[in-house]
Amino acid sequence: MKDAFGAPQSLLLLGGTSAIGLATARRLIARRTRTVWLAGRPSPELAAAAGSLRALGAEVHVVPFDALDTDVHAERLGQVFAEGDVDLVLLAFGVLGDQARDESDPAAAVRVAQTNYTGAVSAALVCAGALQAQGHGSLVVLSSVAGERGRRADFIYGSSKAGLDVFAQGLGDALHGTGVHVMVVRPGAVRAARPAGRPEPTPLSTTPEAVAGAIELGLRRRSETVWVPAPLRLVASALRHVPRPLHRRLPVTP
Repeated sequence: MKDAFGAPQSLLLLGGTSAIGLATARRLIARRTRTVWLAGRPSPELAAAAGSLRALGAEVHVVPFDALDTDVHAERLGQVFAEGDVDLVLLAFGVLGDQARDESDPAAAVRVAQTNYTGAVSAALVCAGALQAQGHGSLVVLSSVAGERGRRADFIYGSSKAGLDVFAQGLGDALHGTGVHVMVVRPGAVRAARPAGRPEPTPLSTTPEAVAGAIELGLRRRSETVWVPAPLRLVASALRHVPRPLHRRLPVTP
């Protein structure tokens, strides 16, 4: 259960090497989160992430998890909930892909879609059912401003996030009144998460630490949707109504 400060005492991070996920874990550990499960594909990076959180004083468990291996999601994630209540599930896995390459490689494009949408739907439903069974908890889903409107630069990635965003909104409505809180987080371009060769971040870009702070604030407020940075909400609203011929000519969108 949450402590007197309103911070979750236990966290399941789906995407155990996510920069945003780990920044959030560090912030919550400083606020008295004591137990963390890091779910991800076994790797030196995952082991290092677990070690870094243990150094902060948390009890950390590593859970083998692959977004694409949906057949075992119920079993693997069910084992976590069998250990005790989970206050917060943070769904933070996903891949950006390579738009130019993926347009000419349908299999690679499908992998982006399956990771970001199909795998996320599977994991979210498993965790939502477990949270509902325990009668409390929050599910935070990392979406993206890229899902607000199709853009030439990243429509494969953006379409997968658009699907996830709509799914998470509907899931939140389905769980309303059950004691389970669903929050969708829509960051702009996250600087630390962009690989070499990607376009330069926009003026409304953000950092993993800023997103982590927004997640913590959103949890305290029981928000349903969080934009990071906050002005993105107005920008996205305006761009949503820009005529398509003009929109496709814009040099930079958030």
